[in-house]
Amino acid sequence: MPLTAELTHQLIIAAREEAARRQLPPVNISVVDHAAHLAGFLRMDGAVLGTIDVAHRKARTAALFEADSSSLAGVAHPSGASYMVEHTNGGLINFGGGVVLRDELGRVIGAIGVSGASVEEDELIAQAAAARAMNGGR
Repeated sequence: MPLTAELTHQLIIAAREEAARRQLPPVNISVVDHAAHLAGFLRMDGAVLGTIDVAHRKARTAALFEADSSSLAGVAHPSGASYMVEHTNGGLINFGGGVVLRDELGRVIGAIGVSGASVEEDELIAQAAAARAMNGGR
């Protein structure tokens, strides 16, 4: 399954609904393709402007490294093996909220990035949206 416009829309809707269902602050939702190019974006009403770029960077990080953005936390710190990696590729993020998307064969098709709530809440929203959209909206 490729990252289509329809799947991108489903991801954004699922993330928006998850944030509302949990009564979390409004968030920014960014969806990128496997090459980290923007496929879709939503700024929920009232979402903090500064977190737009953070949502994009979370999604880009997950797509470019083919792993959730939270996985960089273990290596991208002052004593880590990849300290300063967040300054590469036009700017990355090394904390939760960026979730990689894979097709049924395990190939990376893109990523979703969420920002505007706490890091833990951003991660919950992104994981829930990815699971729901990748399972046909269920």
